[in-house]
Amino acid sequence: MTKEILIHQIVDVLRQAGFIVSKRCNIRPRSFDLAARNAETLLFCKVLFNIDGLNEETAREMRGLAHCLGGSALLIGAKTRDQLLEDNVVYMRYDIPAINVQTLYDYFIENVPPLVSASPGGLYVSIDGDVLKEARQRTSMSLGSLASQLGVSRRTISKYEDGGMDASIDIVLQLEELLDVALARSIDLLQCFEKHKGISASSEAEPETKIEKQTPDEGILDMLHALGYQVMSTAQAPFKAISKDTSDILLTGISSYSSAMIKRADLMSSISCVTMTKSVFIINGETKSQNVENTVLIEKRELDKLSGSEELAELIDERTKRHIPKP
Repeated sequence: MTKEILIHQIVDVLRQAGFIVSKRCNIRPRSFDLAARNAETLLFCKVLFNIDGLNEETAREMRGLAHCLGGSALLIGAKTRDQLLEDNVVYMRYDIPAINVQTLYDYFIENVPPLVSASPGGLYVSIDGDVLKEARQRTSMSLGSLASQLGVSRRTISKYEDGGMDASIDIVLQLEELLDVALARSIDLLQCFEKHKGISASSEAEPETKIEKQTPDEGILDMLHALGYQVMSTAQAPFKAISKDTSDILLTGISSYSSAMIKRADLMSSISCVTMTKSVFIINGETKSQNVENTVLIEKRELDKLSGSEELAELIDERTKRHIPKP
């Protein structure tokens, strides 16, 4: 299987699940390949045939984008090292869940979440500690007695009940048979990053927010900051930054007018439709048009004349309305 086939399979699954899928990000480097939305669920999908190809910098930007735009980062692949990814197993890479296409299908179409997570020591299952404790007490079984039957320590059983330790698949199966109760906790792919880190999404600091150098591009981002926007710069996304104020979120590109800029602006337009944001490209120099699809083009000299985010919002809205074709 090639990466191209893998991407086609992923897009097909997402569309079957009712997702709107963006155009494929065909730039290099790229922090994500596809953005997809279904109702309140927003995904930033990175596709790698071998999931071990994800690097820390890319993962950090994926997490930052997901946090900033209220979505989830997801890595989808086919193998790790020299082994194929197992169905319904979640692998973590730099705190991002990694799965295969079958697991994606089961989760979003069949509504069957995975139960198993992969760790360096093997495959593990998270136990519902409260259910375990209630079942043990209901059968009048002591910690020591249950531990003896499983060949583990009393402390291990206690950790299972406190939710402080995952168990091997064999242990979970033995427990469920002994106590005649379902113990395995399902894995929520949209929340397992927060669970894995032990923090909430809102507590993760947004990365790359400080503009340290004054290159031409970063000078424009500094101007946006002065207009009242919170700016998160990016290194691998199709846009240069995400700019936020109290009412708008802007996917923000910066470039001179060129054929490459037009392609990037078109991709930004597709992504903005999925992320439910606005898309704007600040042009260094002159522009030959005011829109590329839903991306508004604004010359830097026009930006110089604005005194606040409200004026920029009005300019974007005005050019967006002009671009909407009349019925």
